[in-house]
Amino acid sequence: MAKFDVVDLDLKKVSEIELSDDVFGAEPNTHLFYEVAKMQQINRRRGTVGVKNTSLVSGGGKKPWKQKGTGRARQGSIRASHWVGGGKAMAPKSRDYFYRPPRKVRRGALKSALSLRAREKTLIILSGFSLDAPKSKQAFEVLTKRLKLKNALVIDDKGNTNLHRSVRNLAKFDVLPPEGLNLEAVLRHSHIVLTSAAAKTLEGALS
Repeated sequence: MAKFDVVDLDLKKVSEIELSDDVFGAEPNTHLFYEVAKMQQINRRRGTVGVKNTSLVSGGGKKPWKQKGTGRARQGSIRASHWVGGGKAMAPKSRDYFYRPPRKVRRGALKSALSLRAREKTLIILSGFSLDAPKSKQAFEVLTKRLKLKNALVIDDKGNTNLHRSVRNLAKFDVLPPEGLNLEAVLRHSHIVLTSAAAKTLEGALS
């Protein structure tokens, strides 16, 4: 079990917390990063291209002219791909790009990412992060002036609605519940800020 300092909103140590080495002390694996990041990016592709080939274009059921005797090249349809208004030759078709690596790979990538942030000393564990009201200005002052951060992902229980409503409006900060944590969100931000309760939730979910 690895020990981490638990600090308040002024970065003063208030206690310690023990977290699993399997989740917060694993060896970073860049191949897992690649697999899971690819999954997140490729699953955003809609794949709804709508190009018509010769068989889908309306009209052209009649042969334009007879096969022989006209002196012109033989034609079968005015909707062939070389005609104006014809179908597209070898047209791309709608397809599903869905890709999902095994559960072990997805969880391993998150463990690697959290362990990487812990190794880089960019993982901040707070005793709590409560706001009086959903005010983005107040959240911004806490994150930038008191915690001295420029870019961070905040993780806390979704029941903390004031925090979620305040941070989600900030350009360089993002907030997620523990169950919504994903690899891209971790790698996109230079720091991770999570409460001790959220850290225990992640430990239990990923162990």
